[in-house]
Amino acid sequence: MRMDSTHARPSTIAMKMKILYLLPVIALSSCAQYHLATADKAYERMAYAKATRSYEKALPTIGDRSAAIRAAVAYQKQNQLARAAQWYAFADALEPLAADDAFRYGQVLQSLDRTPEALKQFNSVLAARPDDVLALEAWQATETRNMFYVDTTLFTVQLMNLPGMASVFAATPYRKGIVFAGEKDVPAQRENPWTGLSYLDLYSTTQDLSGSWLTATPLPGEVNGRFHEGPTTFSADGKVMYFTRSDYYKFRLNKDGNAVSHLKLFRATLGADNTWGDIHQFAHNGEEFSTGHAALTKDGNTLYFISDRPGGLGGTDIYRCHRLEEGWGEPENLGPTVNSAGNEMFPTLQGDTLFFASNGHRTLGGLDIFRSVPQDDGWSEPENLNYPINTPFDDFALVMHADGRSGYLSSNRGGTDRIHAFQEHDPTLVLVGVFRNEANGEPMADVEVKLKDRTTGEEVILLTGPDGTYSFELKKGHNYRVSGGKNGMFTESRDLSTVGQRISRTYREDFDLKEVIIEKPILVDNIYYDLDRWDLRPQAAVELDKLVRIFTDNPSLHFELSSHTDSRATDLYNLVLSEARAKSAVDYLIRSGVDASRITAKGYGKRRLVNHCRDGVECTEEEHQVNRRTEFKVTRVEAANP
Repeated sequence: MRMDSTHARPSTIAMKMKILYLLPVIALSSCAQYHLATADKAYERMAYAKATRSYEKALPTIGDRSAAIRAAVAYQKQNQLARAAQWYAFADALEPLAADDAFRYGQVLQSLDRTPEALKQFNSVLAARPDDVLALEAWQATETRNMFYVDTTLFTVQLMNLPGMASVFAATPYRKGIVFAGEKDVPAQRENPWTGLSYLDLYSTTQDLSGSWLTATPLPGEVNGRFHEGPTTFSADGKVMYFTRSDYYKFRLNKDGNAVSHLKLFRATLGADNTWGDIHQFAHNGEEFSTGHAALTKDGNTLYFISDRPGGLGGTDIYRCHRLEEGWGEPENLGPTVNSAGNEMFPTLQGDTLFFASNGHRTLGGLDIFRSVPQDDGWSEPENLNYPINTPFDDFALVMHADGRSGYLSSNRGGTDRIHAFQEHDPTLVLVGVFRNEANGEPMADVEVKLKDRTTGEEVILLTGPDGTYSFELKKGHNYRVSGGKNGMFTESRDLSTVGQRISRTYREDFDLKEVIIEKPILVDNIYYDLDRWDLRPQAAVELDKLVRIFTDNPSLHFELSSHTDSRATDLYNLVLSEARAKSAVDYLIRSGVDASRITAKGYGKRRLVNHCRDGVECTEEEHQVNRRTEFKVTRVEAANP
C-alpha cells in the first residue's frame, strides 16, 4: 500500500500540471472562437472595419483558411492592401487559392507592384477559366505594365489639403469653389461600420487669397441625411443638382429581398435662400438595383449615370438618358466599347469627351481613368490616361475645368480617398536627323535645313553641325515639311504630322543626299510597263509621286524623263512605244504640279538595253522586264537670280 501510495503521488502531480497548462489554452481557444464569431457577423453586415479588428484577434490562434480569406477581403474593401496580401498569402499557403479568391489576390498583388506573384494568380484563374475576360485583361495589363509609364511628363498631380476631413472624393467645380463627398472621424455610435468613419455627406469649400482651401462646410438644406450622399453634377446655371444617395427613409435603410441596400439618384434645386431642397427621385431608379454617379451635358439635355440594373454588360455600366417633353427618356447603355465585364463608374464630361473610371479595361491596378469620344454610332476605344493620372491603386472621378487642361481627380494612392489637382502639359515633340553624302556615307555639315509648319505657314531655317545633325521642336496637332539641300546636291523633303500625337515622341528623318551630275541617268524604281502597253500601272503612281517631290524640291533643275523598251519587235515600233510611255509619265508629273517647261519626255526604244537580251537572244520575261524601264536625268541647272 505504501509503495502504491508512493508511486501514485508523481502521477497526480503531473496530471494537475497538465490541467493547469491546458486551462489557458482552452481559454485562448474559447476567446478566439468568440472573436471569430464576432468577426464573421460583422463581415456579413459589411462592417469591415469591425470585422478586421476581430479577425486579427482570432486568426493567430485559429488557423482557419476561410476566415483568413474573409479577413483579406475585408482589408481589401478598406484599401489596406498590404494587410490583405498577408492574409491571402496565409490562406494560399494552407491550400492554393482558386477562382475568385485567386483573382482578388492577384488584384491586390498587382496594386502592390508584385508583378511575378500577380501573374501567378491570374494564370491560375485562366488555367481554370480560359474565357474569364477580367482575368485576361488583368494578366495582360500586368504583363505589359511598362506601357502605363510610356510618358510620365504629360500631367502634374498634386494632393489637395482639405482640413478637417478624413476621406474625400469626387470634387465638382461649383461657383468659386468645389463640392465633394467626404467622411469625418466620429464617435463609434455614429460610425459607418464599413470604414469606421462617418457616413458620406456633401461638403463645399473655397480657397483663400493664398490658395489654401478653407474648412469645408456641409451643403445647406435637405441634401445631407443619416446615411450616404455622394457624387454630384450641376446644371450650367448652378441651380439644379443631381446627386447619389443611399436608399433610406429617415433613420432606416431600405433593403431588397437579399438584405442589400441600393443607391439611388436624386434631383435637388437651389432655393432663394441658397439652400438645397425640393428633392425628387430620378425616374429610372429601381428597388432591386443601384443608380448613381450622374453627369449632365452643358445644355442639360442628356444625363449620364451608372447602374447595375439587369441587362448590363458587367457590374456597373454607364447609361444615358435624353430629355423629352415629358421627362427623361429610357436609359441607353453606352455599349461594349465603353462598358466591360467589370465596373465602369464616375462618368464626367468635357464637351464631347467622356471620362470614366473602370476596373474592367486594362488598368495599372484597381480603378483607372479612361477617356472616349463619340465615333460614328458609338464610342472610340477607351484611352487609359496612364501614370501619373493612374496608379496601381483606385483612381477615379476626374473632372476638367473649362480650360480643358486642368481639374481634379480622386485616388486612394495614399491609403485613403483624397482629391488631387492635376495640370495637363503638351507632349514633348522633337524632330531630329542627320544629313549624309549618299556616295560615301559621310555626314554633311552646313546643309540648309528648313522646317515649314504647313498648319501656320511659319518656317524655321538652320544649318547642320559638323556631324550633319539637326533638331527642331514641334507643336502638337500640326503638319510639317522638313527639307534640306546644299550646292551641288539634290534637295530632299519629307512630310510629318503631330496631329493626334498625345504622348512625347522623337521623330527621326535622316537624309542621304545625291550629287547632281548633269546627263547621268537615274533609274526610277518600279515604273514598269506591260508588254506592248504605254499606260501606267497603278503601282507606278507611288514612284512618280516621289519624282514630283524631287522636281518640286529642286526648282533650278531641268530634267529629261526617258522610257526604254525591251528588244522584241522592230526599232520603229519600240521607239514609238517608248515615246508614248515617257509622255504618259511626264503628263502625270505635270498634272501633279511640275512645271512643264522644266521637264521633257524622251523615248529611246531598245537602243539602251541594260542586259544581254538583244535581238535573237532567248531571255525570260523577268529579264526583258528589266529593260522596260523609266529613268530621269538633270539636263541643266538654272543660274540663281542675282
